[in-house]
Amino acid sequence: TQGKILRVLTEQSFARVGGTRTVRVDVRVVSATARALADEIAAKRFREDLYYRLNVVPVHLPPLTERREDIPALVEHFVARYAAERRVATPDVSPEAMAALQAYDWPGNVRQLRNIVERTIILAPGDRLARIDVDLLPPEILGETAAPSRSVGGSAMGAPLREARETFEREYLRVQIRRFSGNISRTASFIGMERSALHRKLKILGITEVKDAVED
Repeated sequence: TQGKILRVLTEQSFARVGGTRTVRVDVRVVSATARALADEIAAKRFREDLYYRLNVVPVHLPPLTERREDIPALVEHFVARYAAERRVATPDVSPEAMAALQAYDWPGNVRQLRNIVERTIILAPGDRLARIDVDLLPPEILGETAAPSRSVGGSAMGAPLREARETFEREYLRVQIRRFSGNISRTASFIGMERSALHRKLKILGITEVKDAVED
């Protein structure tokens, strides 16, 4: 099959199955894959010549976890789409629910986000469809955002006030920085701090995993 595709791309012609006449074509091909084609070529599962024939203008689309700032627009699009399909008014998404969606890692990328939004709207009780609150989101979404809060809350109850406050602040800032894909400026703006003050706070709390964070 790959050989036939390569021949069509190279010669811009093909013959129908069972036919004898050559059909000329003039088309543009847009192809996409979620696989690492270099590995596929090394494993002899993908033809190298076909790869170079297709790879004329490559476009790299980062995974959703690397562009969390796109999540609100995508959520709004899918909410409007599936609300229209159900013939109901487009619900609002609470800030808490949006924060949970932005903090999740999305291993299934945009397809998973689309499915989660669709499932949420389908399963939401009719009297709560005006607003999507965080408790309406599926458990797997809350697993990475709610679970740390529960563990932090449990440990904080047995700690002095200052230590408990630092524990909460540390987890809160980690979630917010993750939400904004490491963008310190946007994180500082959202939480209402000056960027320099946020840097000092991160240093005090010993949060070092953001050393490569984007500044602007």
